[in-house]
Amino acid sequence: MSETRKLYVRSFGCQMNVYDAQRMTDTLAKEGYVETDSPDDADLVILNTCHIREKAAEKVYSELGRLKKAQEVAGRQQMVAVAGCVAQAEGAEILKRARGVDLVVGPQSYHKLPELVADAQRRGGNRRAGIVETEFPVEDKFDFLPPPTRAAINKRGPAAFVTVQEGCDKFCTFCVVPYTRGAEVSRPLPKILDEVIRLAEAGVREVTLIGQNVNAYHGLDAAGRSANLTELIHRIAEVPGIARVRYTTSHPRDMDDELIAAHRDLPALMPYLHLPVQSGSNRVLAAMNRKHDRELFFEIVAKVRAARPDIAFSSDFIVGFPGETDADFADTMDLVERVGFASAFSFKYSSRPGTPAAGMEGQVPEQAKSERIHALQALLDAQKTAFDVACRGRVLDILIEKPGRFPGQLIGRSPYLQSIVVEGPREAIGTLAQALVREVSTKNLTGELRGGEFFNERPARESRFIGQSEKLEA
Repeated sequence: MSETRKLYVRSFGCQMNVYDAQRMTDTLAKEGYVETDSPDDADLVILNTCHIREKAAEKVYSELGRLKKAQEVAGRQQMVAVAGCVAQAEGAEILKRARGVDLVVGPQSYHKLPELVADAQRRGGNRRAGIVETEFPVEDKFDFLPPPTRAAINKRGPAAFVTVQEGCDKFCTFCVVPYTRGAEVSRPLPKILDEVIRLAEAGVREVTLIGQNVNAYHGLDAAGRSANLTELIHRIAEVPGIARVRYTTSHPRDMDDELIAAHRDLPALMPYLHLPVQSGSNRVLAAMNRKHDRELFFEIVAKVRAARPDIAFSSDFIVGFPGETDADFADTMDLVERVGFASAFSFKYSSRPGTPAAGMEGQVPEQAKSERIHALQALLDAQKTAFDVACRGRVLDILIEKPGRFPGQLIGRSPYLQSIVVEGPREAIGTLAQALVREVSTKNLTGELRGGEFFNERPARESRFIGQSEKLEA
């Protein structure tokens, strides 16, 4: 029996990192590590990092400094590991820049954590001989990762992420993903199904299929034939107990007609699509090497809305990309106004070392970036508020995920990823129900359960939906 030790994992960035953190925890559980919610009493701290934007990387170094100071104050020593994309990108530089790091491990190598941690322990805290493991291994890490226990799945709740694809071949000029995550690789379809079946048997009702470019999925099926994301979604929707399916993050170039038809044909596929566009300017999109223009984006939005009238969109935007003019930014604002988004992520461009955009001429002044991001976010916030307000008075299917802040409260998730607070029995967690939306706030919606019934399967699809024009007028 392994000695019990405490593990704290903090993830920065995307859903992929949340999934990776869970698999790290599962991997180290067999070595006697149990999760703790605080880094202060942990024997091993893992910072699972994101390298997409400059501030995200700086947060990691700030947290490493805080950990070192806390250790000195407490008079105790912890093992500290940096994992994820910052680890992959900066490697040994982390050991030079941050005192107290024992291990640096890239996102393709975390299946090796038990042996890497054991090696670091044998070195007896000699940080000068810290371990760096950032090679892209020949073996598939998923073949070596132990499945989570039923108890671990239950603790994480009735909604789960499942990685189906990693890496990206698009090489957008602002993005580090092809360098930190590597080329596109898709997991075999049967192995994904096995994982989803285990999750469903442990009570998971909703799965989100994740990848850096998830709709480029091309995993092999049981017959050795390449299967696409549409086929994978259809197969997952057939798994007993799985009532909801989502996927993220998509690229417009890979939104084919077959995938769009799945939004029409599969009630389990939620009416919410995250489709990053980054800019509304064709000139900027070309400089970003996005391989699509605004006209293609409008065409896709129209097709998806025709297939699934209740669909809601979210997206990603970058303002202040090198060379972006006021006219280019006006094109972005025009695209947002014409499409309408239920949610979005928007950022000021930040230069990432090693990317083509970092060396481009025409870097936009910080003041201009700030003015543009404030204007864009004001418009996006107004659209989100309009969408939420338009849901008042509607009955929405919700997956009840966890208790609320106060006794008797439950938190459910709508098809549009809105958090809805209702009152009900704790045993309803993990079931689906219907809620009448009564109130809308900036943080969540407040609803009232209808009929007092809970479902293990997905309720029937709602017959009336609010269209985009109604939403924007609300």
